Amino acid sequence: MKSNLLMNFTVDQENSTVNVKREFNASLDNVWSAWTEPEILDQWWAPSPWKAKTKFMDFKVGGRRLYAMVGPQGEEHWAIADFTSITPKSNFKYLDAFSDSDGNLNKDFPRSDWNVNFSEQGAGTFVDIAIKHENLSDLEKIIEMGFKEGFTIAMEGLDKIFASRGK
Repeated sequence: MKSNLLMNFTVDQENSTVNVKREFNASLDNVWSAWTEPEILDQWWAPSPWKAKTKFMDFKVGGRRLYAMVGPQGEEHWAIADFTSITPKSNFKYLDAFSDSDGNLNKDFPRSDWNVNFSEQGAGTFVDIAIKHENLSDLEKIIEMGFKEGFTIAMEGLDKIFASRGK
């Protein structure tokens, strides 16, 4: 089993975009499922010791996922993902935002535009993500909130799921 999995995290300030390229030691089918099925998403989407909890998810163009990141003391931070494009096992796009538990947008935080691409290479799968923000200050706000560290921990959580289940 490959243990030195690629993770590139770059910030493109000129285009207010975070780019993440991550390799997983799993098949395309399993990686796609892990990113698109709420039962699996809830196992890894939040950085440990936080947990993700999906209230509902309708994975289709025009659909939405409403979920919370739940902290160790039970505190909840709600968010929405509005799906704008889906090409099965290849790509999906969505608008991400913080919200309340009913899915009402929290305008105090920036919204981001996610473009998630999947490609199988050899025994593994690569996920290429571009997260575009409206402006540089929105991007900087997310980085300051610890996005890189939290997302890295979440990706490691997904690695553990694949390791425990096999590819």
